[in-house]
Amino acid sequence: MHVKTLRSQKLRMLLTHRQLLLSKAIAIENDLRGTLRNFGLKVGMVGTVKFETRIRELVENLPDLAVLVEPLLVVRRVLRQQIGLLHRHLLTIVRDDDVCRRLMTVPGVGPVVALTYRATVDVPARFKNSKAVGASFGLTPSRYQSGESDRPGAISRCGDEMMRVMLYEAAQVMLTRTSKWSWLKAWAVRIARRRGMKKAIVALARRLAVILHRIWVDGTEFKWTREAVPAA
Repeated sequence: MHVKTLRSQKLRMLLTHRQLLLSKAIAIENDLRGTLRNFGLKVGMVGTVKFETRIRELVENLPDLAVLVEPLLVVRRVLRQQIGLLHRHLLTIVRDDDVCRRLMTVPGVGPVVALTYRATVDVPARFKNSKAVGASFGLTPSRYQSGESDRPGAISRCGDEMMRVMLYEAAQVMLTRTSKWSWLKAWAVRIARRRGMKKAIVALARRLAVILHRIWVDGTEFKWTREAVPAA
């Protein structure tokens, strides 16, 4: 059992607290959307910055509802402010960290994913090879064995859930939002055509875990063209 370094424990604390506050803020926003919808008031497509203004517009002429939503708006505002403080602190750490900057050369990998990977892996040498990283995050298929039957199942989902979610989101961003083409995106697109988008994202997340470890160990950056690259 690996005992993480003190620095990685502190980084993990930062990431966990940021995620906790974010989940609470989103829960409040979803609750406001749902309860106001019951009164025929639709918030619609509105960004984080304009959310409070939109809510106030909807209840402007309904003082009884305005009294009920105000406490949630106040709490949400405080949460969003504190999330901003933690996120700026996170960005400062990433900017000054050589490993995180190199991890972010991979398409789809932003500051949060990079720092989560750094804090989770902690000491890259604890893995015998890069391929072992994907398994440690629960991104490899489980096996169903019974008598003569031996078939692969869904991913095991063992290991660090936060890191698994981050890798999945990074893979999704690369496949659906990143416009610049790379050998890695082409590889994932071929899987999507054969086996569907969901399986392609999981496969890409697993391969990202391998590539990020290799970049960390080798001191290199992501290669956009196909060369000698680690397999998934």
